[in-house]
Amino acid sequence: MYEQEQIKPYGEEGTKREQVEQMFDNIAHSYDTLNHTLSFGVDKIWRNNAIGYLQPFFPSPLGEGREGAVLDIATGTGDFAILAAQKLNAQKVVGIDISEGMMAIGREKVEKLGLADRITFQKEDCAKMSFADNAFDAVISAFALRNFQNLDECLQEMHRVLNENGHLSVIDLCAPVSFPMKQLFWLYKKCVMPTLGKLLSKDNTAYSYLPETMDAVPQAERMQSIIQQAGFHHVNYKRLAFGMCILYTAEK
Repeated sequence: MYEQEQIKPYGEEGTKREQVEQMFDNIAHSYDTLNHTLSFGVDKIWRNNAIGYLQPFFPSPLGEGREGAVLDIATGTGDFAILAAQKLNAQKVVGIDISEGMMAIGREKVEKLGLADRITFQKEDCAKMSFADNAFDAVISAFALRNFQNLDECLQEMHRVLNENGHLSVIDLCAPVSFPMKQLFWLYKKCVMPTLGKLLSKDNTAYSYLPETMDAVPQAERMQSIIQQAGFHHVNYKRLAFGMCILYTAEK
């Protein structure tokens, strides 16, 4: 068991999966505002970087004439799924999450953008998804690795549902390792992040849980090795924004 798998938002009672679902249902109404505020809007650039990695492989790695299918793991309010539909011209994007509250907001966004015929949402546990083997051309995920109750099982499931030669593109927050960003980010996550989180979300726990799991989740070379152990090949990572975010890419 990895260290972050033992950290739960609301203490000991209930599983991590149950508590993470409750937490995101609680903060769904303010999640987008918080996400963009806490990252100073840079989270949009990070998502674009992750989609940019996939663009050479679409409309599909399986050849001309196929439009491409994308699975967005822990889709939340759907920003990554929407970007995949728009930038990759993917005609089938499925966003999954355990929080109905978050996906309800995602569905509203998709309707307003006229993308409901291409983007769908469904409640799924990424550790035991209902999809067939080799169902998707790409699997994407943003800021979710630290929230999984069982990281290995989730990565193995991502591998299972990918087509042969399909691609994985995952971004997650991390702690910078170099001076002075390491020291500045320590102050930010200990003081600014919890204070703004409590103020905007009205959840006193959610944005204390975030920096705690950021410190605990495997990063860089260690996460690269974990992704390889799930069956992926050509696993690489790239630090973004002075080391505050990491993009992991891989192939099946």
